[in-house]
Amino acid sequence: MKTIWRNCQVATMQYAEYSVIEDAAIVTDLGKIEWIGAAADLPEHLNAKEIDLDGYWVTPGLIDCHTHSVFGGNRSVEFEQRLKGVSYETIAAQGGGIASTVRATRETSEIQLREIAIKRIKNLLNDGVTTLEIKSGYGLDLKNERKMLRVIRQISAMLPVTIKSTCLAAHALPIEYQYDSDAYIHFICESLLPQLAAEGLIDAVDAFCEYLAFSPAQVEKVFQAAQQLNLPVKIHAEQLSALHGSMLAAKYHALSADHLEYVTESDAEAMAKSGTVAVLLPGAFYFLRETKYPDITALQKHKVRIALSTDLNPGTSPALSLRLMMNMGSTLFRLTPEQTLAGVTIHAAHALGIEKTHGSLEVGKVADFVAWDIQHPSEITYWLGGDLDKRVIYQGQERSI
Repeated sequence: MKTIWRNCQVATMQYAEYSVIEDAAIVTDLGKIEWIGAAADLPEHLNAKEIDLDGYWVTPGLIDCHTHSVFGGNRSVEFEQRLKGVSYETIAAQGGGIASTVRATRETSEIQLREIAIKRIKNLLNDGVTTLEIKSGYGLDLKNERKMLRVIRQISAMLPVTIKSTCLAAHALPIEYQYDSDAYIHFICESLLPQLAAEGLIDAVDAFCEYLAFSPAQVEKVFQAAQQLNLPVKIHAEQLSALHGSMLAAKYHALSADHLEYVTESDAEAMAKSGTVAVLLPGAFYFLRETKYPDITALQKHKVRIALSTDLNPGTSPALSLRLMMNMGSTLFRLTPEQTLAGVTIHAAHALGIEKTHGSLEVGKVADFVAWDIQHPSEITYWLGGDLDKRVIYQGQERSI
């Protein structure tokens, strides 16, 4: 049955702007938006169910386009070490960092991984998230990468949220290959990716391009393997140094390049030409107490789409609120609330390659939206934490979790 959602103000986020419709109505049917516009222009719909949204502001459902939500254990002890002055690099060299999470993830059963990940993800859903990306990358062998990716697919079937699964096997060097990174990259390209792709577990492929992870040449081999499997690519780049991984990503028309504290103007120019989205991760910037800010001016100058995400992970961004990341995007990176909302809706949809169906409120798109009890959309970014009163509509149905 068709549903008419009345008595609301709508920020459609078309063109990455609020694009406000006052006194609006939305017609949904079969999980999609059939009509949207001013209530005064609403065509007659016989036998349609009508729902009053009490004058709330409606936005697209929020999209968290970069998370590592599935993992074993946590790294709170390392957090304390860093506060005492131990560097991220030193912790990693001592077997901490990603390696410690790999050990914990390998030791955690599939069922346990799923249960603890669901608890984390529910925090994101309570913030109005209706679409989520989750990466693997804490297994680092075929058995455990498969385990993580299976858990991601299971969560997608269990929770009212759309989940995209990204294989990040090129995240760190596992102990089995600690003296031969080229051999590990060969294993990823020739064995791991083809097998997991054949099992239907991968929507995209990511890689960590950094001096303490993998070189641009090694990442390029991963991209070439993904390309042969018809899988889109993404990259962790320019977080700790300027290796121009984002330029490499642009060469392969990557969906996104993420982190980007050390992005250069030439990187930004290449990303703009390829359509690669810049995904900024203020939670990691804040948590690591970084001082090198992403070059927002260069990204904006070249009209690179800028998305924001939690980067939910155990080591550098244990962030359970996408709205808090929006506030950090404004307070730390000087983005406007309108830009931060675009960063978690239409630009985030581009970062996942789903902009034709998600990210803005338009006819034909999936009926994912949030009705907020606020006076203006800027409040979504303005408030620090808390649980804003809201009604979440997922695929045309009001959601409860």
